[in-house]
Amino acid sequence: MSKSGQHPPEPAQLLLVEDNPGDVRLTREAFKQGRIENDLHTVSDGSEALDFLHQRDEYADVPRPDLVLLDLNLPRKDGEEVLEELKDDSELRSIPVIVLTSSRAEEDVVRSYELHANAYLTKPVDPDEFIETVRAFEKFWFSVVRLPPEGEQS
Repeated sequence: MSKSGQHPPEPAQLLLVEDNPGDVRLTREAFKQGRIENDLHTVSDGSEALDFLHQRDEYADVPRPDLVLLDLNLPRKDGEEVLEELKDDSELRSIPVIVLTSSRAEEDVVRSYELHANAYLTKPVDPDEFIETVRAFEKFWFSVVRLPPEGEQS
């Protein structure tokens, strides 16, 4: 029970689109240490990400993510293609997308925002800094920001 006497909120549904197993592990670790109850779903390429988001094929029964963490450098379909398709879809465009990538290239930052990414984070190389970044992001997105309720897209 929370202080207000209400039941704890449902776990946040997060989709991590990341092909580097080390970064997946670090992200999981950061969320495990965090205070936010969450279900972290992972897919390793852009095509799988779109299947998950559209709840197609093997992902027919997955929950709609509250937030997507998206790497840009992915096999099959890259992160920009995923972002573009997601934000072009009236059903999905309200899902916030955080680009979490090792690219520091100015054009990647600009292009991500042009494609309506909600934030752009550069992955630190140091594992402890990486975990700190994910935890700071978690605190901001789940304690400070109000996310759109499901089904109320305009």
